[in-house]
Amino acid sequence: MAFKKIVNLGLLVIVTALLIVIDHYQLIGAYYLQIAQYIGIYAIMVLGINLVNGYLGIFSLGHAGIMAVGAYSSALLSKFVLTDPVFFPLCIFLGGIFALLAGFLISVPSFKVRGDYLAIITLGFTLIMKSVLQNLELVGGARGLRNIPANTNIAWVFIWLVAAVVMVRMFIQSKYGRATLALQQDEIAAELVSVDTKKTKMVVFGFSAFLIGVSGGLLAHLLSFTNPNTFGYVMVSEGLIMVYLGGISSISGSIMGAGLWTLLVEVLRPLGVWRWIIGAILLIIVMIYKPDGLAGGTELTLEKITDFFTGIKYRFFSGSKKSIASDNNGGK
Repeated sequence: MAFKKIVNLGLLVIVTALLIVIDHYQLIGAYYLQIAQYIGIYAIMVLGINLVNGYLGIFSLGHAGIMAVGAYSSALLSKFVLTDPVFFPLCIFLGGIFALLAGFLISVPSFKVRGDYLAIITLGFTLIMKSVLQNLELVGGARGLRNIPANTNIAWVFIWLVAAVVMVRMFIQSKYGRATLALQQDEIAAELVSVDTKKTKMVVFGFSAFLIGVSGGLLAHLLSFTNPNTFGYVMVSEGLIMVYLGGISSISGSIMGAGLWTLLVEVLRPLGVWRWIIGAILLIIVMIYKPDGLAGGTELTLEKITDFFTGIKYRFFSGSKKSIASDNNGGK
């Protein structure tokens, strides 16, 4: 086990170093590099959303507002307080902490309110945050916050994504993770077996908000500006689409959903507004045939991927052999 951890750490260092070289010497086009960074940032956000909407089973629409908290707080810190680039990871972390506090605030209504009413309350939080930021001149008002240090690069995105995956996996395997899954199945039954539902909800909402806040900070430092309109209805809908496309209650599904939706939007960009319509139709098709998403409730492993392609190969070649055999029998 210790040897495996050393190997994994070594691979992480090698991949990070490789990404730093790629970014520094522009070995990959800036456009493709930016798309890869978008995928990584959105994957971190979707992992956070999936903790509440997937593992906990509570339908929340507050992720755009929480992302705004992380984006603005980390941007203000890096622009006015911790201006040296060496403090960039600390700014992102502190942005996540501020978002975590906002997550605790959102979790309070979940103690008494459920279902559609809770979704409306969390959506209200997003709209309140957007309205406050639009009217607060201290952070640029409706114009947004500009000249944010462009410290985000592909290496930092990769490091934060790996950290997010490891933390989510450890959380799901912990006692709080088991309590979260119990609440997802039946909250009343969980209370009967002494699960502290209020504490569990606060922990899940807080951890979810931390990851979403980190993604917001990375996005702000990638674009070098942030605007209240970025965190409106479009971000709410895109976050939900990526979660339910990739699959609820799945780490690999979260990454898959972020990657597929980001690539789909870019491929359909020449179609203008029609890309959103086509994307929505494709999502509806997925929801009809795969209600839990492409990888809902499961994790993609190397063994499963190998078995999948082996199955395809077996079906292809076995079908070819049968057709050859039938042709030979027909010829006789």
